[in-house]
Amino acid sequence: MSSKLKKNKSAGRFGARYGKRPRAYLAVVEEKQKKKQKCPFCGKLGAKRLSKGIWKCYRKKCGKKFASDAYYLE
Repeated sequence: MSSKLKKNKSAGRFGARYGKRPRAYLAVVEEKQKKKQKCPFCGKLGAKRLSKGIWKCYRKKCGKKFASDAYYLE
């Protein structure tokens, strides 16, 4: 009997396609881009990605919309 394979977080949607390394790398990048990042204007966690390169700080006092890196802020 074959054992059930463990899905690789968000990249599990690809099943057995594309290989292990690309799926693992994709899972790491998607995990980083989906959590709140440090806003460069107010300096606190609150910026989220709207689309590629477009970010918005969701804190009430800041609320800035800005362009920056494509996947995650550093």
